Amino acid sequence: MAQRMAQRTRASNGTSTGRAERLVVPVVRAVATPFRAATVEAAAPAKAATSRPKNDYELFTLTTWLLREEQKGTIDGELATVIASITLACKQIASLVNRAGISNLTGVAGAQNVQGEDQKKLDVVSNDVFKNCLASSGRTGVIASEEEDLPIAVEETYSGNYIVVFDPLDGSSNIDAGISVGSIFGIYEPSEECPIDAMDDPQKMMEQCVVNVCQPGKDLVCAGYCLYSCSTIFVLTIGQGVYGFTLDPLIGEFVLTHRNIQIPEKGKIYSFNEGNYGLWDPAVRSYMDSLKDAEAWGGKPYSARYIGSLVGDFHRTLLYGGIYGYPGDAKNKNGKLRLLYECAPMSFLAEQAGGLGSTGTQRVLDVMPEAVHQRVPLFIGSKKEVEYLESFTKK
Repeated sequence: MAQRMAQRTRASNGTSTGRAERLVVPVVRAVATPFRAATVEAAAPAKAATSRPKNDYELFTLTTWLLREEQKGTIDGELATVIASITLACKQIASLVNRAGISNLTGVAGAQNVQGEDQKKLDVVSNDVFKNCLASSGRTGVIASEEEDLPIAVEETYSGNYIVVFDPLDGSSNIDAGISVGSIFGIYEPSEECPIDAMDDPQKMMEQCVVNVCQPGKDLVCAGYCLYSCSTIFVLTIGQGVYGFTLDPLIGEFVLTHRNIQIPEKGKIYSFNEGNYGLWDPAVRSYMDSLKDAEAWGGKPYSARYIGSLVGDFHRTLLYGGIYGYPGDAKNKNGKLRLLYECAPMSFLAEQAGGLGSTGTQRVLDVMPEAVHQRVPLFIGSKKEVEYLESFTKK
């Protein structure tokens, strides 16, 4: 017994070369391993940062995107607020469109707009939604809408004074059939030559409003549209490329889904209302005939795709390439699309994505508006496709 106790004492004092030494080794190794790992990480922090796995729940929203652009100095806080108010309007309209059939919002409202077109119920409601959201932002000075006879000076503004032009619900004739529709908008800075502040004369203010609004598309600071379809997609440009955001209805936010959109340089899809073919100018008819000539295109002519909603047709053209056109005809010399709040914003988007917008004879963004509801022919889409169209119309 005494002998066994002595052996245990020697082992605990480290005098034995047996079990006690074997226990020391793993302790040393356990300390050394994390020390070496920390040394490697310290030596290459950049590599560790780039290899960090992305969080599956990370979302890059439109709100975040606007904040980043404001930080970079691309836009100011006032413009960001105006854009945010437009996105709020689009969310409301998306909800109204989705519930139109249940909420008795289909059919005509029983009135006509200034262009003599029958207003749908949703035209009127969407126009009010846009006006309310823009006025409540406090940064909008003047608004001009397809549904308003004249531009409106916003009394609630206290800074910014941005000019916003919009078509609150493009393609509303498709609403009753459940076909995609959209909203189009453009934002201008106020003209320094035509201030509207501190004017007591309502008539004088209205004249100044019209002058402020009638600016060429090349002066746009922002343009975009919102497509209401199987999903709600908000597409915009601030002059630094084109970005698309899809509404997530579960969180109520637009999430970045289309980064830096580039329209294909060519595309074998055309989108024209061929029902007006017999009323078109001979040059446009010749152009259309050439697209259908299979021998001229290696045995495969162009494909026709036409929704009858500018936003829907343009969105497809933006992603897939091709050309959208609404030419003038014998009944409507300048076509039916409005320059200020349809053709100019869409052409700005097209050019920012690498495409073109043309009247057939000149660049849309160079056209100086002479009236708020002025119409112009429109050919817009892939650069090569628009240039090919112009090879017929500019002769």
